Amino acid sequence: MTIRLIYRLCCLLLNWLRLLARSSAAKDVEILVLRHQLSVLERGMPKPGFELGDRAVIAAFVRLLSKRQRHGMKLLVSPRTVLRWHARLVKPKWTYPHLRPGRPPKPVASRALVLRLARDNDGWGYRRIHGELLNLGWTVAASTVWEILKQAGIDPAPQRADRSWDRFLKAQATGVIGVDVFHVDTVLLRRLFVLLFIEHDTRRVHIAGVTRHVTAAWATQCARNFLMSWDDARAEGIGFLIRDNAGYFTEGFDSVFTAVGARVVPILPGVPRMNAIAERWVGTCRREATDHILITSERHLRLVVDEYAHHYNDHRPHRSLGQCSPNGLHAPPRPAEGEQTRIIRHDRVGGLIHEYMQVA
Repeated sequence: MTIRLIYRLCCLLLNWLRLLARSSAAKDVEILVLRHQLSVLERGMPKPGFELGDRAVIAAFVRLLSKRQRHGMKLLVSPRTVLRWHARLVKPKWTYPHLRPGRPPKPVASRALVLRLARDNDGWGYRRIHGELLNLGWTVAASTVWEILKQAGIDPAPQRADRSWDRFLKAQATGVIGVDVFHVDTVLLRRLFVLLFIEHDTRRVHIAGVTRHVTAAWATQCARNFLMSWDDARAEGIGFLIRDNAGYFTEGFDSVFTAVGARVVPILPGVPRMNAIAERWVGTCRREATDHILITSERHLRLVVDEYAHHYNDHRPHRSLGQCSPNGLHAPPRPAEGEQTRIIRHDRVGGLIHEYMQVA
C-alpha cells in the first residue's frame, strides 16, 4: 500500500513537471475540453449523448492540440468518431437528389381530375374519360388515363357500375312530385289547411296555399299557380304526381298535370307510405315549427310555413342529399388550416330555429 502511494505521488510529480514545460494556451484548451466533456457526462443519463454543438466544440478544440497532447488526454471520443462526424456533416451538403429514370410523374391536378370523372361516372371507360378531358382542354393521352385508373385500383367501366337500390331509386326520383294537405289548429280552435308540393329528387318543398276550407276549385287553382311558377321545360319534366284520394283532388286537379305530360298516381286507401316523402315533410314541419307556436290566424300560419320552407330548402341538411340542403347540393369549401373564420347565427321563425354560417 505504501509503495503504491509513493508511485502515485511520483507520477503526479512528473506530470506536474511536464505541465510546467507546456504553454498556458495548450493547458487552457485542454481544460476547456475536459470541462465540456464533464458537462456532457452530467447532462446525458445513463448514456452521454453528443449534440451537434458538442461535436463542433470538441472537434475544434482537439484540432488545436498537438498529437502527443491528444494521446495524453482522456477523451470520450476516438479519432474515428470525429471523422465520422465530419463525414455526416459533409454528406447532406454534397448529396444531390436522386432522379429516377424514365418519364416524369403525372401532374397531380390531371390525376385528380381523371379520378373524379371515373368516380362520378361509373359507366365511363378510359376512352370516354379521355374524350371528356379533351373537351375540357386537357392534353392527356388515352394510355395515361388508363394507367392512372389502373394505379388507383379502379376497375373498368362494366365492373365498377353501381347497381345498388340506392342508385336505382335516386335515378327514378327525377321528375316525381308529391302533393299533400295537412292541418294546423289555431289558438281559437279553428282548423287551417296547408297544401304543399315536394320534389322527390331534390327534396325541395313548395307551399302552394293556406286556407280555412279546402275545396276542389281552390286545390286546382293552387296547382295552376304552382306550375306557372316554373318554366315550360321544367314543367314538362314532371313525370309522375303522387297524391292521396281526398275529395278535393278531382279530375280538374289531375288535368292540370296531365296537360304537361305527367301521370297522376293515386295512393292506395290506407297506405300513406306510398306518399312517404310528402308525409315525412309534414311530420318534420310539425316537430320543428308548428307544434311549438300558437297560430293565431291564416296569415300567421302562412308566414310560419313559408319561413320554415325557406329554411328547409336553403339551409337544413338532408341525409339523402349527403347532409346538404335541397337548394345547396354542394357543401361549402372547408376552411384552410390557420384561416381566421367566424361563425354567425341567423334566427328563423321567431328564434325557434337557428342557422349558422361561416364568415371569413
